[in-house]
Amino acid sequence: MEDPVKHHLKRQFRRLASERPYQVAAASAAAFALAIGAGALAAGTDEAPTPAPPAAPVAEVSGYTATLRGEATTSAPSSTPTSAAPSSAAPSSAPVTQAASDPDLKPEAPTSKVLPYDYQAQINFYYCGPAAVRNALSAAGIERTQDELAGPLGTDQFGTDSAEDTTRVLNAVVEGSPYQTRMIRAGAATPAQMDQLQADVVGAITDGRSVVVNVAGSATDTGGGWHSFPGGHYVAVVGYDDDGRLVQVADSANPAVASYWMTTIALANWAATRGYSA
Repeated sequence: MEDPVKHHLKRQFRRLASERPYQVAAASAAAFALAIGAGALAAGTDEAPTPAPPAAPVAEVSGYTATLRGEATTSAPSSTPTSAAPSSAAPSSAPVTQAASDPDLKPEAPTSKVLPYDYQAQINFYYCGPAAVRNALSAAGIERTQDELAGPLGTDQFGTDSAEDTTRVLNAVVEGSPYQTRMIRAGAATPAQMDQLQADVVGAITDGRSVVVNVAGSATDTGGGWHSFPGGHYVAVVGYDDDGRLVQVADSANPAVASYWMTTIALANWAATRGYSA
């Protein structure tokens, strides 16, 4: 009579022969386990040894990996993070802009700005230079008398020589020496010089500084007023409007017309052959 264990194994192998290829691996594993168990029983042991759990069995079918029947099809979530950020992630801090991180970066200039200033007419006919510088300094909160400024400016009965003198004295008083001289040597200002004057006025006024302009000849303000100084004159610019296309002039020559508005183009041509401190 055939051994019952051998008979059982033969039946298992005959069934395996009829299984599909992808089932063979699983059945073979099961048969192997049965053989081990049968061998243990034949040896008279009370308990078959527990083999180490095999890796999850798979079978290659038509070029792709097929999951064996009975194995869960949902894999455990991978611990490798994906590149996509979770929708609930907290927003990162906003980047610091250059305007906020750079203390030397000046703020954008306003369309219009007029500085508060303390007007004073010139105390004699040749003190227009000291008076213009004095009025300009008052816009920065600096108090000086016309007499205190006349000496450093080199002012005499013939007046004050040039815009280079007003620049030098302004820089001696204003912290940081921010003023520079712009000369307009020809008989009329070029478009580039007009643009430069506009930019200089806006920059200085935005910075809290008045501009001093050495003019000569005649000019007309926006109200139609006529201002004529054939031998030369000094005025202070204390404000601007329309992004600098218009300027407010503080004129020490006549307290009855202490200030007026003028186009920057007219002021640039009025300063031709002379210059300004800005």
